[in-house]
Formats: sequence, structure tokens, C-alpha cells
Amino acid sequence: MIKVVGTEAAAPTSTGAGTNLSNATMVRCYNQGGTARLITVQLANNTAIGTFTLGAGAVEYVDKNNTDEIFAAHADIKISSVVVMG
Repeated sequence: MIKVVGTEAAAPTSTGAGTNLSNATMVRCYNQGGTARLITVQLANNTAIGTFTLGAGAVEYVDKNNTDEIFAAHADIKISSVVVMG
């Protein structure tokens, strides 16, 4: 179960445009497209922490520090700030 604490939006698509989603520490990522897409988590200074591929139609939750930023290879990735309950 999750508690939604932010509005879902298309993920930014470049390192300089990464977002911390208003200091979110948990981010729900949903791939609404039909192609697997790369997601990157980076430090505020644009240094990559890591990447993963999110399959078509898949959902994943990213635990990150509040200042870490996230972006994706395509705007098919929708992101929102959440809190995992229970």
C-alpha cells in the first residue's frame, strides 16, 4: 500500500533536468509505453548514482536520498512521490 504525496508527471529526460520531486525519498516509476526505458538516479551535481531498465507497463519504487534526482530516457516514464505504508 502506498500514500501518494505528489502529482504524477512525465519524467525529465536529461541529466541537467533531473528532479528530486520536492525532496521525495520514495518515487513510484511507471512505464506507460510499449518499450523498456532506462531510468537514472543522480546526485544534485548531476553525478550518476545508478541506472536501471523499467520494462513496458512495469512499475518500480525507487528509494533515494531527498536531494538525489531522477530522470528517464523517455517521457513514457511517469514519476510521483509516494510513501510506502505498512
